[in-house]
Amino acid sequence: MIQIRRLLTILYIFSKYRLDVFIPVALLPWYLRLAFFLAPWRLNPVPKRVPKAKRLRLALIALGPIYIKFGQLLSTRRDILDDELADELAKLQDKVPPFGHDAAVKLIEEALGEKVNKVFKSFDDTPLASASIAQVHAATLHSGEDVVVKVIRPKLQNTIVKDIKLMRLAAQLIERYSSDGKRLRPVDVINDYEHTILGELDLMAEAANTSQLKRNFKDSEMLYVPEVHWDYCRVNVMVMERIYGTPVANIDELKERGTNMLKLAERGVEIFFTQVFRDSFFHADMHPGNVFVSFNTPESPQYIAIDCGIIGTLDESDQDYLARNLLAFFNQDYHEVARLHVESGWVGEGTKVNEFEAAIRSVCEPIFEKPLSEISFGQLLLRLFQTARRFNMEVQPQLVLLQKTLLNIEGLGRQIYPDLDLWNTAKPYLEQWMKQRMGPKAFLKELKRQAPAWISHAPHMPELVREALVSLNQRPQSQHKLEKQLDNIQLQLAAQAEKQKHRALGVIVSAVGLVGLHTPYLWPGNLSLSLIGLGLAWLMIRG
Repeated sequence: MIQIRRLLTILYIFSKYRLDVFIPVALLPWYLRLAFFLAPWRLNPVPKRVPKAKRLRLALIALGPIYIKFGQLLSTRRDILDDELADELAKLQDKVPPFGHDAAVKLIEEALGEKVNKVFKSFDDTPLASASIAQVHAATLHSGEDVVVKVIRPKLQNTIVKDIKLMRLAAQLIERYSSDGKRLRPVDVINDYEHTILGELDLMAEAANTSQLKRNFKDSEMLYVPEVHWDYCRVNVMVMERIYGTPVANIDELKERGTNMLKLAERGVEIFFTQVFRDSFFHADMHPGNVFVSFNTPESPQYIAIDCGIIGTLDESDQDYLARNLLAFFNQDYHEVARLHVESGWVGEGTKVNEFEAAIRSVCEPIFEKPLSEISFGQLLLRLFQTARRFNMEVQPQLVLLQKTLLNIEGLGRQIYPDLDLWNTAKPYLEQWMKQRMGPKAFLKELKRQAPAWISHAPHMPELVREALVSLNQRPQSQHKLEKQLDNIQLQLAAQAEKQKHRALGVIVSAVGLVGLHTPYLWPGNLSLSLIGLGLAWLMIRG
């Protein structure tokens, strides 16, 4: 019932702001075009005085933090959005309507166990910034240090949990009934996203991430990370050093300060690859609202990163796979790209390297005919995913955050310096990393690291070998028993599939019917249509 209520809310907001204008209805199959034509939201007139870009922003705010974050990601992609829409969505980065001052003070005092005026020498009632998850107030400690106080929005977790449940339900339906369900692995992706966004609600975790990132870039000329004041950090409140810099999206102000824009863009790319490959610890929420440029040394500009709530990591195999693939793309070595995909098992079983290579070449060659500075890595990725679909390539959830961050970095870099050559900027770094990883020094370092474990396990090796041989002898009997169990499970699932399909369709039809009953813009003549839809839905669910 909670999911149904939230689904109704989403459909109502969709209808209220007439977001159907963003859907390319002409490209849909005829039955979906007919459904859109008969949909109840068409009876709600399109607001003529409110531009559609503003309607989208207001709708995302009304829908909550998950949708606001989606808008933040879109705002960085000026290469695929028009300026009006990108400018409007950019307001979601730090201009979400704040919650009340009294509520913020109450949350801070409950968390710290003291009155605000006892903890801080001064506290600014008006927030410095307000985003999807939290808002930030300026303050001064009694020691005289300027700080910012970050406070999680009240009653946020319930909304997020409801949205995640809906998203998981949709993902389960896609995985079960769509021909692409297994390849896209939507349930795994939603599970990873749930872990990520719920992690943002724990400011102690964010404080730890901030400290780690600061340690990784200690004394760096490229990136500065503010200091955390641990004595004043709790799960829903965090206090850290206040930074002073120019928001990275303020291009005109950066130019007025004499900032070296090319170096700034190149350093952004280098910071990303350093985090991914050197540290395997990367800031995965690098939209412009979280990135500033220091007022100091404009000729050698230094980034300032805040809001480390979302951090991504990769294991060694993913790092190796990613580096090899990127270098192969940079060198236009399509055979190597295809081979890596096949060997990793990420494309369908039985895929031939030469066939996949030919498909990749047909996508990449027209793109690489352009100057490298004009090639969008984001657009290339989208084209490759479309091609890989023919070979049943599975989505890798552990790389979703990295792909999102790479798209953010490219969008940000192009905004700073439109002629940024992302490829030639990244290639030398990757080549050096691969050399260090595969060279003699790396081999000796790994040997030294593993030696104690090998020595400690050596006395147990004979017994481990014997157990392995016994296990192999028993394997045929166990495998036969497992196959019989799987056959029974498959028969049961097949019997339930049709029932689940009708119930799922019933839920959707009933939701649309309820929106028809509750939307105040409907004509009275459609009441009977909504009631008929609800009756059919009830029969389908009982099915």
